[in-house]
Amino acid sequence: MEHKGVDMARSIQAIEGFEVAPSKVGGDRPETGWIPAVVPGGVHESLLAAGQIEHPYADRNEQAVRWVEERDWWFRTTITGPEDRVAGDRIRLVLHGLDTVADLWLDGELLGHHENMFRPAIFDLTDRLETVHDHELVIRFSPPLAGLETPPNVADLFSRLGDLMAAIAPEQPEGDDRPADGGMPAELPLATLRRKATFSWGWDFGPRAPSIGIWRPVELITETEAAIEDHHVRTDAIIDGAAEVTIEVEVDAFRTTAPLRITGSLVAPSGATTMIDIPVTGGVARETIMIDNAELWWTHDLDVPNLYAVRLELRSADSLLDSVDDQIGLRTIALDRSEDPEGGRMFRFVLNGVPIFARGAAWLPASMLVGSVSPQHYRKLVGLAQEGGMTMLRIWGGGIYEHDAFYRACDVAGVLVWQDFMFACVDYPSQDETLAREIALEADFQVRRLRNRASIALWSGNNEVQVLHGFAYQNYDPGNWGWDFFYKILPETVERLDPTTPYWPGSPWGEDEAEGWMAANGVRDGDRHAWEVWHGLDMGAGGGDFASVGESRLYRRYAADKGKFISEFGIHASPELATLERWIPRDQLAVHSQSFDAHNKDNPKNKHDPVLEIVTGLPQNLEQYVDFTMASQAEGLKFGIEHYRRRQPHCSGTLIWQFNDVWPGFSWSVVDHDLVPKASYYFARRAYAPVLASFLQQDGRLELWLSNSGGGVSVSGSLRIQGFDGTIRTQQDFSAELAPGDSRVVWTTDDDQDPGSFAWVEGDGFPTNRLFFGEIKDVPFGPTGLTWTVTPIGPGSATVEVESQGYAYFVHLPSPHPEVRFSDNYFDLPPGGRVSIAVQGPQDAFMPDDLVVRGFAGHAG
Repeated sequence: MEHKGVDMARSIQAIEGFEVAPSKVGGDRPETGWIPAVVPGGVHESLLAAGQIEHPYADRNEQAVRWVEERDWWFRTTITGPEDRVAGDRIRLVLHGLDTVADLWLDGELLGHHENMFRPAIFDLTDRLETVHDHELVIRFSPPLAGLETPPNVADLFSRLGDLMAAIAPEQPEGDDRPADGGMPAELPLATLRRKATFSWGWDFGPRAPSIGIWRPVELITETEAAIEDHHVRTDAIIDGAAEVTIEVEVDAFRTTAPLRITGSLVAPSGATTMIDIPVTGGVARETIMIDNAELWWTHDLDVPNLYAVRLELRSADSLLDSVDDQIGLRTIALDRSEDPEGGRMFRFVLNGVPIFARGAAWLPASMLVGSVSPQHYRKLVGLAQEGGMTMLRIWGGGIYEHDAFYRACDVAGVLVWQDFMFACVDYPSQDETLAREIALEADFQVRRLRNRASIALWSGNNEVQVLHGFAYQNYDPGNWGWDFFYKILPETVERLDPTTPYWPGSPWGEDEAEGWMAANGVRDGDRHAWEVWHGLDMGAGGGDFASVGESRLYRRYAADKGKFISEFGIHASPELATLERWIPRDQLAVHSQSFDAHNKDNPKNKHDPVLEIVTGLPQNLEQYVDFTMASQAEGLKFGIEHYRRRQPHCSGTLIWQFNDVWPGFSWSVVDHDLVPKASYYFARRAYAPVLASFLQQDGRLELWLSNSGGGVSVSGSLRIQGFDGTIRTQQDFSAELAPGDSRVVWTTDDDQDPGSFAWVEGDGFPTNRLFFGEIKDVPFGPTGLTWTVTPIGPGSATVEVESQGYAYFVHLPSPHPEVRFSDNYFDLPPGGRVSIAVQGPQDAFMPDDLVVRGFAGHAG
């Protein structure tokens, strides 16, 4: 039957109305106990909505909901066949995310089995759905790890790692059920056989709360005659302002032999339109075109992240059979690994031919309950990254391939994405044929899904698999540890499907022969994870004799790191006090109470204390604990970022571990679970500005450096060395012309650095900065006072004028509501300093009296 002149594009019917109920493992489908199911979402969300559990994040409820993972969970709903179905139409049931081990029945007949949360389950129901007739869909989710046995090679790795870690750090916290391997879950070896997010079983930043259920939408898709199966619009080159663009569309002509064409358009932000008309040959339409005066996609710091609206239509004669709408950015991305004059090789991203210094952080899932994070939540988080000066987010390999809303937000915000494949911190049985087939299907799906995103800058094989394998075996020879995944299946998939985006075997990874097996986290090649700081070990940047445990973990060790790209570095800190108050009962709001420690998954629970003894002194109460840990984190990240940026181009990127949180706990994040930025967020935002002015104490000298990660620019400013009593001891104006990538000294002095003074720099084109000549607890700030005036502007809007009498450190406004945003926070004011802070939040989020100004909790003044 022909449909001349009639639009017959696909129709998509959302499948909703699910209910959920438990049974014992292997039990029959339950007759009672059904409750409405949260879809997309999961079992925990459904039980929470029904009032059957308390929130897993509150108090110690993590343990109270452990039973959820020990049941079978049944979901059911009704599917109605499409009303306008035409004979011969194809009908497919697409379950975009099943988490994780699922059996499906339609009208009591087995439909299929699925056990990978990272790719969809698709079933052809063409012959099983009758027009306008109800059909029952039932899905049973089994416990994710049931029936698995730890592969021998993985057991051997963990045995070796346990011995090695015990030899380095023989103390193991009493009652800690995690192996001595850095805080990874005991279930991790078993979980290598199941394609589920590895952080599900708990990590050193989050609880054990494995999500279960339908975590992405379910749709019934009806197609006629032929369908667009996939499309790729990629930029091959930028030549004299024109973009060479290849358009490739895969077509499944399942019920037609008629000639087919792809027509459509690419529309620039300016409205300039490029028309498309490509014949389909052998199931593929492919054409390379030139787009003159291309409006390129850039990171937000360099220019506008322009996006083109793409419309692709599949046509047979004058009939529309299918269509796709998308947004793409015209841009090229490359990885520069040329020789570095300093030694070794560069590791530098090049966007549209421009080398960049990537400034950003590692991204974790926004919740343990991965299915119920809203698009609005993603936009807020990515917006915070953009506002924080970040140009790259690294999707960590122990989490998930993120929801589409995340990548859309990054495309719009002009933030690059380093995309790990989902493997983390353990050897994988890559010679298991069943697992290898599953990985190949997963990689094919995810690369196809994400390759049109302008933000995708790198495909990386895993997180820390190689470095831990090397630690245990001192080699990376081919074998049954993941080698086939990271060096064959994944790179071959990327080369076949997304050849213009670089692939990297893992993070960290390097291959400089001079560093031997330690090259995987070395300083001469590739990216590295700088965990000398916090863990206190030599991770490849050098060790030394330290006077104390605190000195071995101290942030000043960053100064010895000559890595080419720092893809992880971090320091632990508390969230804001108000966040703790929302999740920890009032009677437990004390340092190291049971509920307090339950929200800290790092071990030992007092690991920060030896560092705090040096930096701030030990806290005496909860308020000090919050401020002291925040200050230690903020000062440390500031110090590290400044060091790495001064080293550009020899170092070309810093990604803080970590940007966000999976739950409201104590971690390395700079933005907490409730979306409240920590002090470190503001410190990093200033250090991540396109132009950074920073002081360096070196060999008895004090130097002022300017580091430029943006375009060419002229800057001018003034610096001074001033006593805390207000006396100015040195003052100097300066100006400089900075080329892109410039980092150099613009001023120096050999004068003694008096600990009773501080160095201060301010000017046009860069944020104000300062340097103390000692640790915070030793700085003689002297007496200070803060006065402020709040001026309401409108609902949810105000300005706060702050003035300091004396030197005020760590000046901040505690958040009266999680969504209130400050134009700046956690800053210093010199004697007589003034600042105006803009405050914005939802309507009725705060009253003027809710806005108060605080200094450092440990300030004697």
